[in-house]
Amino acid sequence: MIKLGHPIIDSGDVAAVTDALTSGQVAQGPRVAAFEDAFAAYIGVRHAIAVNSGTAALHLALLAALGPPDPSSTLHSPAPRATHDDSTPEVIVPAFSFAATANVVLHAGARPVFVDVRADDFNIDPDGCEAAITPRTRAIIPVHLYGQPCDISTIRAMCDARDIALIEDAAQAIGASAGDEKCGAAGTGAFSFYATKNLQTGEGGMITTDDDAVAESARTLRSQGERTRYVTEELGYNFRMTEIAAALGHAQLAKIDARNEQRRRNAARLTEMLAGNDAIVTPAELPGRRHVYHQYTLRVRAGREARDRLQAQLRERGIETGVFYPIPIHRQPLYRRLGYGELHLPVSEQLAGEVLSLPVHPALTDDDLDRIATAVDELTRAARVR
Repeated sequence: MIKLGHPIIDSGDVAAVTDALTSGQVAQGPRVAAFEDAFAAYIGVRHAIAVNSGTAALHLALLAALGPPDPSSTLHSPAPRATHDDSTPEVIVPAFSFAATANVVLHAGARPVFVDVRADDFNIDPDGCEAAITPRTRAIIPVHLYGQPCDISTIRAMCDARDIALIEDAAQAIGASAGDEKCGAAGTGAFSFYATKNLQTGEGGMITTDDDAVAESARTLRSQGERTRYVTEELGYNFRMTEIAAALGHAQLAKIDARNEQRRRNAARLTEMLAGNDAIVTPAELPGRRHVYHQYTLRVRAGREARDRLQAQLRERGIETGVFYPIPIHRQPLYRRLGYGELHLPVSEQLAGEVLSLPVHPALTDDDLDRIATAVDELTRAARVR
């Protein structure tokens, strides 16, 4: 089976983790600090704050922008509420993403405002963001989906003009860039190091920022709201990263550019081999952007039934694929219960029935890539003949 994802752990990674395990300190310590320093330098920001998941990174990045939760506030509720009053802050998010992008908004006591995405890059539509802004808008969370940067310059200008916080969901985009700027440097960035990501620590995440106040808030909130040991100042969390995860992440950081380049080469080969097949739409790197292909996601023009059939046929041929994501966030059961069920966002809803991600990871051989492209080409062309 050609796997969709393949974590690459080499001898250097194993040695770094072994060193952490035998050091006598496995909770947050000097290896976390070293990883943070190296990551901040890599992204080109002043601060990086390591946490235990990408969702935690996004959650704390948003809380640092909105202000930490107030236990006495009715906004901070342990369960999402279906209704909101006029004082509830709003956060604009794309409808086509992993649900965590919107879930953290609810956890922060705010209201998600869903905006459609563009079909060319799968990312949030800046025009939709502009139309969705109200006096209650406190932040926009664009997602650099599949590793392709969104139109971040337009969204940043929009946020700057209105004093709205910009939180970049860069969970899938480590090393991606727009112009000369890496994803996670335009606003407050949130990265994931889940096992399938381009850089993986099993679980883990990172917040990036140039804002001293945001960095201080994130560091406090990740560690039980304590600036001083056993002195609780805020309603915080245990979102700390372990020394083990940091050792693995730091070791992998030195290899991320080479591995991303291999993903880009693999993607180019797939696109070249699938050229001319009008049953599908292959992903395109937009001008001025550097796509790192966390996923190589094509569209099956004939829609959901044809896409699902192609996925099943590829599995029969020993090729694993993925659908990211089969249900837009606003159509998820939770959000239907919260009153979003009548919202119609046509591009997100169409893409959910068309997208299919093929293997593109650095461990693939040329023979693997040829086998993948040949199977997709044969199966989609055959389907159009029937």
